[in-house]
Amino acid sequence: MTIRIVLADDQPLIRAGLRVLVADTPDLEIVGEAGTGAEAVRLVEDVRPDVVVMDIRMPDMDGIEATRRIATARVLMLTTFDDDEYVYGSLRAGASGFLVKDMALEEILSAIRVVAGGDALIAPSVTRRLIEEFAARPERRREPEHDPASAPRPSGGITGREREVLTLVGRGMSNHEIAGELFISVATAKAHVARLLAKLDARDRVQLVIIAYEMGLVAPPTGGSTT
Repeated sequence: MTIRIVLADDQPLIRAGLRVLVADTPDLEIVGEAGTGAEAVRLVEDVRPDVVVMDIRMPDMDGIEATRRIATARVLMLTTFDDDEYVYGSLRAGASGFLVKDMALEEILSAIRVVAGGDALIAPSVTRRLIEEFAARPERRREPEHDPASAPRPSGGITGREREVLTLVGRGMSNHEIAGELFISVATAKAHVARLLAKLDARDRVQLVIIAYEMGLVAPPTGGSTT
């Protein structure tokens, strides 16, 4: 099955490099390119890709706002971990992961496949670092009318076991780690996560981690964060 990709970056050289990279990969296909966030939103509506590889800093409309407006594709952001403010904004907007522009080419291809498969790109250790800092920031409590993505999701419909699973997801655990912690099979852990995604209207594990913090299931660190 071919993964259909839209490239959104205001630097033609970046797009050209990714285009050459994908051209030699039979399971990936670029179906469109955009130079601004607004162009990316319109293009996604027209071609319905599986994944959008999105730069954060673009003219007209930045990648965070564009991500917030895209509902039919998964978004993989181009960023660096030094730009924490952009990372937090991207998480709220619904991004499924992050790429560093100077990372190895094979890692970029792997990241696209991971996101297209319905998972989040961020490794558990990085998830903990980013979300702990994110959760500790007062601006995460902004009014929903100013930030629709931050509106609380209904949580009354989840079972006690699903709450346990959500707590462990919030701690950055993988399905295998959750299975070991709760003495259940990996398939059962995966099924619980899938139900949580549906019940809480979350795009992926990254958003489940945020929800776990917002529900108070996982507390932000009181001391210095670890990496």
